[in-house]
Amino acid sequence: MTAVITVIVCLILIVLVLLGASMYFYNVGIRRSKKDFLEEDPSLIKMDNPWEHEEEWLKSQPLETLHLQAEDGLSLTGYYIPSAEPSDRTVVLVHGYYSQGREMGAFAKLYHEMGFHVLMPDNRGHGQSGGSYIGFGWPDRRDIIRWIGYVVKRSGPQTQMLLHGVSMGGATVLMTSGEKLPEQVKCIVSDCAYTSIKDILTYQLKQMYKLPPFPLLPITSLMSKLRAGYFFGEGSALKQVAMTKLPILFIHGDKDTFVPFEMVNRLAAAAGGEKELYVVPGAVHANAYFMDKKSYRERIGRFASRYLGVALADQKRSSHLDGNNDSRERIQLDDRT
Repeated sequence: MTAVITVIVCLILIVLVLLGASMYFYNVGIRRSKKDFLEEDPSLIKMDNPWEHEEEWLKSQPLETLHLQAEDGLSLTGYYIPSAEPSDRTVVLVHGYYSQGREMGAFAKLYHEMGFHVLMPDNRGHGQSGGSYIGFGWPDRRDIIRWIGYVVKRSGPQTQMLLHGVSMGGATVLMTSGEKLPEQVKCIVSDCAYTSIKDILTYQLKQMYKLPPFPLLPITSLMSKLRAGYFFGEGSALKQVAMTKLPILFIHGDKDTFVPFEMVNRLAAAAGGEKELYVVPGAVHANAYFMDKKSYRERIGRFASRYLGVALADQKRSSHLDGNNDSRERIQLDDRT
């Protein structure tokens, strides 16, 4: 009898420890809160130069603050910069983990100079948007569809859209790609995205804590479902890209150890439409653009002009570029359209 009681007490203690640990990991990774661990992660570049965010340029623009209601009633906030000249092109820029729309200023300037209207939403749980949790792209995909609808309503049915996301934002636009989207969405750019929520959390659990995924990840996933509305296994960019026919430009730095470089190869291989893979040598996580701004801009310009059906303003200025450089940088994978 004493042995049975001892076993029961031990099991209760194990369950309590696991629940406590799962609550800790939920609070660290999912709950809306300050993420101090990002400052300590050696795999992330610390941006010491504020000009990298193009803050001064952003301040000089006629920035509109927009408000939208999500499907579940959550209040969403976004920022809109109209193009300098009449245009039927809009880019939706989706930020990464623990960031916000206004921190996409460098990319906003890039597209604005190519003649785009620019929309920079704050993801739920970030910036000025509501929400007590971070969605890692899965619930956010439905919010992006709402923003797409806003653009169509504002700009008219003739508008053409490109979705561009970085890091978690890259995973978000890939997860969005597998949904039923209006014809105005023409193509997607995904920079350093992860394959799935489960994959990236498994990887980070090992990197940061030297722990295996079982049993903590399944328990934390259940907690996420109860408190945030989604299981980790639901949010798969791999499954979503397999269901889309939209052209996708995949970008990744080959020195990325925060979202491991190998993930981009799996994503590109799974994509159901035309795809390109642009690998930036030497770039760590979310640093591809800042590593080589000129090449990054040229690749974006060529990709966008190919699928939006017009010569972009900035692309015209770059028409002297040697086309052979494209074949050197570009890996065209199998086309299953």
